[in-house]
Amino acid sequence: MGRTLFDKVWNKHVLHGNEGEPQLLYIDLHLIHEVTPPQAFEGLRIQNRSLRRPDLTFATLDHNVPTIDIFNIKDEIANKQITTLQKNAKDFGVHIFDMGSDEQGIVHMVGPETGLTQPGKTIVCGDSHTATHGAFGAIAFGIGTSEVEHVFATQTLWQTKPKNLKIDINGKLPTGVYAKDIILYLINQYGVDFDTGYALEFTGETIKSLSMEARMTICNMAIEAGAKYGMMQPDKTTFEYVKGRPYATNFDQSIDWWQTLYSDEDAYFDKVIELDVSNLEPQVTWGTNPEMGVNFSSPLPEIKDSNDERAYNYMGLKPGQKAEDIELGYVFLDSCTNARLSDLVEASHIVKGNKVHPNITAIVVPGSRTVKKEAEALGLDVIFKEAGFEWREPGCSMCLGMNPDQVPEGVHCASTSNRNFEGRQGKGARTHLVSPAMAVAAAINGKFVDVIKVVV
Repeated sequence: MGRTLFDKVWNKHVLHGNEGEPQLLYIDLHLIHEVTPPQAFEGLRIQNRSLRRPDLTFATLDHNVPTIDIFNIKDEIANKQITTLQKNAKDFGVHIFDMGSDEQGIVHMVGPETGLTQPGKTIVCGDSHTATHGAFGAIAFGIGTSEVEHVFATQTLWQTKPKNLKIDINGKLPTGVYAKDIILYLINQYGVDFDTGYALEFTGETIKSLSMEARMTICNMAIEAGAKYGMMQPDKTTFEYVKGRPYATNFDQSIDWWQTLYSDEDAYFDKVIELDVSNLEPQVTWGTNPEMGVNFSSPLPEIKDSNDERAYNYMGLKPGQKAEDIELGYVFLDSCTNARLSDLVEASHIVKGNKVHPNITAIVVPGSRTVKKEAEALGLDVIFKEAGFEWREPGCSMCLGMNPDQVPEGVHCASTSNRNFEGRQGKGARTHLVSPAMAVAAAINGKFVDVIKVVV
């Protein structure tokens, strides 16, 4: 029997252990940011241990970074986390993409942009959205603080191999419908735990037609469906993206192996889901987890349990309302899900020549310094600013409210981020997950509109 893409990469990295039991995996790349590593570094100090592979460990600053004046960090905890990472990077010889540097940005954008993220690697980070890097055919997953320390000390990690789930996606996406809509629809249809215990492989003609940025959007939110891993077969699109990037100096030596990274025709999957996106609509979440979403044209659903009732109460909404009835106050374009250059370009087409609605506060935060500079070279900053958007410095920003950027209590926000949990974007904030196109169209109109009609 053939092997899946996941099997091939996993088996190549097993150092010890039998299948079905915890196995010791070698880790090719360890990405860190300022929030999760402090205790792990302190653990090394207490035990008088060195960092096993500083050359395979890379740091950036993202969660706590202010996006207006990046060097004016007023929150004591945020400042402590940032300065602690800077000191630990210096003490342990870790390369850091520091505040204001050309490569600084959200960790899951820095990896691909620099060429650190490559097909066939095992990649870990103390961040739940590490599955983003699986778009390159890597096994990438988030880890906890104790696991961070284990990788620091040994460059390995004990893991139990999951089952395999194939999500086969075909059909041509309608104009105005995007990768974000695909993953939101899947989670809405199958739930936030439908792939728990599985490694996901997204396949099909639709996936093959997507850019690397769009593929990363889908893999980024695999964790929101309960999966630890989301993967896609590396192909010509992948290789062209990686080639020539600063840390991809091994390209010529690796390309032959990368081209073998695909699921064999007779590979066994424990579960298969099929999706035709030909008639897919723009998606909008209404509740307090990504499963609570609807097609733009559909009314909000009836209450089926206490979770729905709690969500409706928190969001200040009622069954039967439609997305266009939601009174928005904020629009947020950023996050490791949707703050790449292609996202900003697509959004700018809708924004150009228009003005932000007077009831809306609209913020654009490029996900990295690289994206910010590229966008400014194209004049995108001018388009957004002339329309009334705030153009910010790179960082996680309002995605999780660990910095000064927060949605006011009780205010509804159209957000391109990945989570709509209670308080995620600030105490009492009401988050609606959408694509970048849906977000900026809402900013202009003061409410959600059918972006298919806008784009066409």
